[in-house]
Formats: sequence, C-alpha cells, structure tokens
Amino acid sequence: MPTSIAEAILQAAHDMRKAGVPEARREAGSLMGHALGQDRSFVLAHADDLITTDEERHFREYLQARMKGKPLQYITGRQEFFGLEFEVNSDVLIPRPETELLIETALKLTTSLDFAPLLCDVGTGSGCIAITLLHELRQFPDSRAAAIDISESAMAVARRNATRHGVAERIDFIVSDCFAELDPNVAQFDLIVSNPPYVKADAMADLQREVRDFEPRLALEAGADGLSVVRRLLEEAGGFLKTGGHLLFEIGFDQSADVSEMLDRNSWKLLDIHKDLQGIPRTVALQKL
Repeated sequence: MPTSIAEAILQAAHDMRKAGVPEARREAGSLMGHALGQDRSFVLAHADDLITTDEERHFREYLQARMKGKPLQYITGRQEFFGLEFEVNSDVLIPRPETELLIETALKLTTSLDFAPLLCDVGTGSGCIAITLLHELRQFPDSRAAAIDISESAMAVARRNATRHGVAERIDFIVSDCFAELDPNVAQFDLIVSNPPYVKADAMADLQREVRDFEPRLALEAGADGLSVVRRLLEEAGGFLKTGGHLLFEIGFDQSADVSEMLDRNSWKLLDIHKDLQGIPRTVALQKL
C-alpha cells in the first residue's frame, strides 16, 4: 500500500527513537529529503504526497544505517559550516559548530591587515577551515592557503570541496604529518590554524557511538593526555610563522590549563583562549614573538 511522506517520516521517527537516535523527527525528515533528492522545505510542503517504491526503499536503507549509528552527515554526504555546504564522508571529521569560533577568531586577526595573508591549515580534513577563510577574505583575492593532512583520502575530499567553492587554485594541498613535508626556509605563513585531534586515548570508548564508531580515529585521538598534536604545533609552528604571525587551534573542554602551562612564553604571546557558546574554553589564540 502506498505511503505518504508524512506517514513514512512518522514511523521512521518512532523507530529511531527506539534505537536511541536523538532528534529523531528532524533526522527522519532529513533522510526523507535525501531519499527524494529534495530539501526539507519540499518535504514539509509535500507531506501528503505518496512516495514511490524506489524512494521508500532508499529511505529505509538510510534509516537502517542511521539506526545503527552512522551519522546523518555521512549518509547524506554533506554538512553545513559557516554558511557553506561541504562534502563529508568517513575519511574526514564532520565539521562542528564550535569550530566556527576558530574561523571568527581568524577573521578578526586578518581582516585588519593591509596585505593578502598566507594561511596554513594543519589537519585540514574536509578543508572546511582553509576554504571558509579564503571564501570570507573577499577583500584579499590574492590570499592563499596551504592545506595539510596526513590522509590522502581526506585530501581528496578537501580538493573537491575547494573546487565546489571556487578556491581550489588558491590552495596548495600537501600530504604531510604536520609540518614534516614543508621547508621552513620557503614556507613562512601569516596565520596557522588547526582543529587537531585532542581526545585522550582512554576517553575514546566513552564517546557518542556516532563519533566513536564512524568518524576517523586519526582525527580524534591524540595520545594519553589528548595533547600530542597540540604539543607538536607549539614546538614546530613557530618555525613556519612570520614574527608577529598568529597560531590558532582548538582544544578539548578540559585542556585550557594544561595548554597554558605548556606555552613557551619566550616564543608565544597568549592573546586569549576564547570560549564557545556553551562557555567552554575552545580556541587558543597565540602570537609569535
């Protein structure tokens, strides 16, 4: 018997709640939109329309994947970040709203410049940080970025996203373990940004299943204290920054005190550790002395 969009969503939301999926009704609507190849406004406006057998089959496939914990973003293949839509898959971390604070902080430091800045994004993943910064720095059409990631697969996603948003020709994509493949005699940046891995190894098991079981571990875990990559940034980034340049990076909810103690005050000036919308210290802003 044919099923309407509204009926299918209602049943799916019920099933997802039983499976422990948060915001089940909203996510059911998003999955339906994906199955129909339409946006959520279409779904809402056509709630009484009947869905075809193929559409229902696709919808059920997506629903089963979501109920097993696969993130909605990996099913639909996209995530919005700072007003832009990015392709995402299991090779890259899903962009988070709190990382938009990193963008806002970077823009405050660069929009007052009187020259086009050279940027570096360490651990670029989907490319959302480097791409968004170049997109937002419209007054500097000559600004460029180096996007670094240890994962070849992640780099492929970042390249496609850069092409989608028209900045591919302004980004150098470099497969590298942090700065290992860069020459400090050549690469001197005005701004280095990073959303590094910062989850403690023994905390991985406690993460939400969508994160723990589906997002790339390489982009999440950073040793016993969660600070192994941050430590490398603090030790190595100075060699690739111009004097007066800035280093910005994201940290975990309980790491601000440890990071403050790690700083070499002869090399770095701590400008601030900005709090996110939940009041959690999230973005460290440093200036090279």
